Amino acid sequence: MDRRRFAFDKTNFLLLAIGMVVVIVGFLLMTGPASSMTHFEPDIFSVRRIKVAPVVCLAGFVFMIYGVVRRPRSGNGPALTEEQTNK
Repeated sequence: MDRRRFAFDKTNFLLLAIGMVVVIVGFLLMTGPASSMTHFEPDIFSVRRIKVAPVVCLAGFVFMIYGVVRRPRSGNGPALTEEQTNK
């Protein structure tokens, strides 16, 4: 297949994977003990769960959007000289 026909290149997929990992880390930061009808858990209002985790998730989503929007570089770089091709 012709590589120019792909919408994404290796870097796009890498950016998407990194963004997905950051989002998963953000969701893991949101986890913790829950409150019940008989016991109130004050940890549900911790800074980690209320402020840090959503910001981490947002950063991951923005990173993934950049990975989708980023345009792959074209293969029309500078031509190699004869000396470089003989190496």
